[in-house]
Amino acid sequence: MKEIRELTPKEIVAELDRYIVGQAKAKKAVAIAMRNRWRRQQLKGPIKEEIYPKNILMIGPTGVGKTEIARRLAKLSNSPFLKVEATKFTEVGYVGRDVESMIRDLVHIAVQMVKQEEEKKVLEKARVLAEERLVDLLLPKTSSVEYDPLTREKFLKMLRDGKLDDKYVEVETEFTQKPPTIEILAASGLEEIEMQLRDMLSTLLPFKTKKKRVKVKEALEILTKEEASKLIDMDKVVKEAIRRTETSGIIFIDEIDKVASRSDAHGPDVSREGVQRDLLPIVEGTTVNTRYGMVRTDYILFIGSGAFHIAKPSDLIPELQGRFPIRVELDPLTKEDFVRILTEPENAIIKQYQALLSTEGVELEFTKEAIEELAKIAYEINERMENIGARRLYTVVEKVLEDISFEAPDIAPTKVVITPDYVREKLENIVSDDEIVKYIL
Repeated sequence: MKEIRELTPKEIVAELDRYIVGQAKAKKAVAIAMRNRWRRQQLKGPIKEEIYPKNILMIGPTGVGKTEIARRLAKLSNSPFLKVEATKFTEVGYVGRDVESMIRDLVHIAVQMVKQEEEKKVLEKARVLAEERLVDLLLPKTSSVEYDPLTREKFLKMLRDGKLDDKYVEVETEFTQKPPTIEILAASGLEEIEMQLRDMLSTLLPFKTKKKRVKVKEALEILTKEEASKLIDMDKVVKEAIRRTETSGIIFIDEIDKVASRSDAHGPDVSREGVQRDLLPIVEGTTVNTRYGMVRTDYILFIGSGAFHIAKPSDLIPELQGRFPIRVELDPLTKEDFVRILTEPENAIIKQYQALLSTEGVELEFTKEAIEELAKIAYEINERMENIGARRLYTVVEKVLEDISFEAPDIAPTKVVITPDYVREKLENIVSDDEIVKYIL
């Protein structure tokens, strides 16, 4: 796969098409936003600082692919990605999470991403060092004998050939005592103070060592990880993580319609408007203090999402509306879309169940008509009950395959063909009764 910097908007959409059915307008919008980031990076001079990402507001019912589009986009671009729900935040002074915590969480994700990348770079060197340490532990300890290089080489070869994997060895690893959590402060919205106190306590607590008796194979993994950590420059990791957060971070704010308040609203809606006003500086661009240092939010891409069944985008405060200039309406899924979702994407639902049951020696096959019947039933239930989009397919397919999944270890090896009659047989009694559908599907 090409690096994201080389992907054109059309190629980005093509990559998203591999996992998400339909929603061409939403894919086009995020592809342009992603490409604009690359374009900004190519600029020189003051103009570069003046170009901010155009945040996106996705409007559509649940289960049509809003979150999946954002998540796949972040994976495609190797960007730090965080999904938060707007309803988890409350106005300062009310019980709930502080809105700045989303930036702290995003930086933490970026640090872990960069650390893993650096670990891969030093893994080979770390393994060699770990093997040397392990050989020292495996050689019998005698004060009068110095082992010659040939003996060490012999042990090293046995270790690499896996001949010592089942032997036990005692390894000593360092660890830091965990400082106590301070739940009261976190619940009051003072997460920053709690974080600083925890960091301060962790530096005061000394490193301790503990001995573990494990098999050689496991010991090698433990020591390799320990050696890799020693080889990584954490200052460099943090610096790169902050840079990546600031320039390519993506925050997906779900259920943003739940904090929208109508103009005639009162009572709890006062707090909802407070959440919007607290979100505003984060989305507009501010500097947040995190345990890794100061982080600017000016160039983070924010993607808002909501069904907007009751509230409308115009019910958001004008300042927040202005920070989400790109509006994309996602289409409700049709029966034809359900057929495609069941079969086409690389992680299609039917492919998932076939892979799961193949581990038991059960070969699962769906006829074309059976797939159409599944899609038809799922679509009809969505029409009659609450429309939960593609998520309905999971409940329907799970119910159809319930008996096969339960009996798989006893009937394997075998091949099972799912026909339209089989689908109807498993769902007929449920689908015909609206009261049962509410609970079962």
